[in-house]
Amino acid sequence: MNSFPPQPTSTAKQRWTFLAIISAALFLVGADNSVLYTALPELRDQLGTTPLQGLWIINAYPLVLSGLLLGTGTLGDKIGHRLMFLIGVTIFGIGSLAAAFSPSAWTLIAARGLLGVGAATMMPASLALVRITFTNVRERNLAIAVWMSVAVVGAAAGPLLGGLLLEFFWWGSVFLINVPVVIVTLIATLAVAPPNITNPNKHWDFISSVWAMLAMVGLVMAIKELANPDRAAWLLIVSTVGGAIGLLLFIFRQRVLEQPLLDASVFKNRIFTGGVLTAGLMMFVVAGVELMTTQRFQTAGGFSPLEAGALVVAIAVPAIPASLLGGSILHRVGFIPLITGGFALMGTGIGLAVWTFNMDSLTPFIVSLVLAGTGGGLASSVASTAILGAAPVDKAGMASSVESVSYEFGTLISVAIFGSLLPFFYALSAPSEVAGDVDHGVEHAVHGPAAIEAYDGAYLTILVIVGVVAFAAAAATAYCFRGNPKEADVDAAE
Repeated sequence: MNSFPPQPTSTAKQRWTFLAIISAALFLVGADNSVLYTALPELRDQLGTTPLQGLWIINAYPLVLSGLLLGTGTLGDKIGHRLMFLIGVTIFGIGSLAAAFSPSAWTLIAARGLLGVGAATMMPASLALVRITFTNVRERNLAIAVWMSVAVVGAAAGPLLGGLLLEFFWWGSVFLINVPVVIVTLIATLAVAPPNITNPNKHWDFISSVWAMLAMVGLVMAIKELANPDRAAWLLIVSTVGGAIGLLLFIFRQRVLEQPLLDASVFKNRIFTGGVLTAGLMMFVVAGVELMTTQRFQTAGGFSPLEAGALVVAIAVPAIPASLLGGSILHRVGFIPLITGGFALMGTGIGLAVWTFNMDSLTPFIVSLVLAGTGGGLASSVASTAILGAAPVDKAGMASSVESVSYEFGTLISVAIFGSLLPFFYALSAPSEVAGDVDHGVEHAVHGPAAIEAYDGAYLTILVIVGVVAFAAAAATAYCFRGNPKEADVDAAE
């Protein structure tokens, strides 16, 4: 098994108290991924956002977060993860204030980018600190499961949190609520966090992060433009070429660096690769279901933001016990029942959601979401354990960054793809007079019913695609974890 550098001893109370502190900040990181799902109609009315601006308001956060994560993990190795966590929490607080009082859509997009910088700074640092603090293998597995469940629950509960705040306050409150949590986290971290341990020999390469960001921006723009019925060929070409250039420059950069941000050799370990696939595909599925469901029931179902958020919390609630259960029984049952079985349960739940969608009662549909959330909790509970446990100890920072990138990249691509496919599928069957306006078409006095039918058809088509992805993920992870290992031992897997 991987060993850990000697660390100052701490009591169980200190360790779990520190985990609670980290979890509070991590909940905000997860929630800010999805807290605006229920706020998009409000932003459209208050800030006059276009559909494209709405997608960028959501995507600016995970895009910056994903682009910087690899570099911030290594920087944490260099200057110390405790210091990185404190810096990240501070930036996150400043970004929250800027977002809460943004006067325009583009200002809000920029503020969301700053939030992404803060999250990218604190997220890998928090996971590295968990790994340093919990040296007992079983205790660490449970701690990582708690860490992961908080992130997943934060993302899943974001729409409910946003809907609840919008019920009583203005849209900026969804960001302003972060500030008191940030202040408490800063004070508590200074009081109980383990000492800051630095490694000056580590090298941080900012240029690699720039190339990674270019690759991701190009990919997201290409996806959006490809799904746009009125696509501009020049923009599609520029986005695709720019993304490809960014990717090639990133790969070349890693080959010439003595200490690359991403060492491709770690993916030779199938348990590590399986953990990365699990993290990315699980968030791809969860984000897709959440975003599309909140939008459908608000736009075509007449739900308030709070009602739509409460509906998708059916995914979040079962994820908590499922994730904690998975982390505590991994050493007994192995990875396959939790990860592969979790994805299969997600696919089954989404399939049942499609089947029950048009029933008179909403209860069967909610039960379907509960099944999907349970599967997501099981799969996510040990994905981080697989990634961190399978990586060599000298690549702990890199592994933490890859783990975080996997989750955020899954969300980023899901929002980009499904946020673009919804208006595309809607336009295929909506009345021509309202086919180009997916937001207001259902409100049209004459064409409203037909537009709602077209919207529902687009929504169900996307659910089918998400369900297929879940079952494909089950097959892929079954291959990665063949033999059903019960520990992410790097030596045993290679």
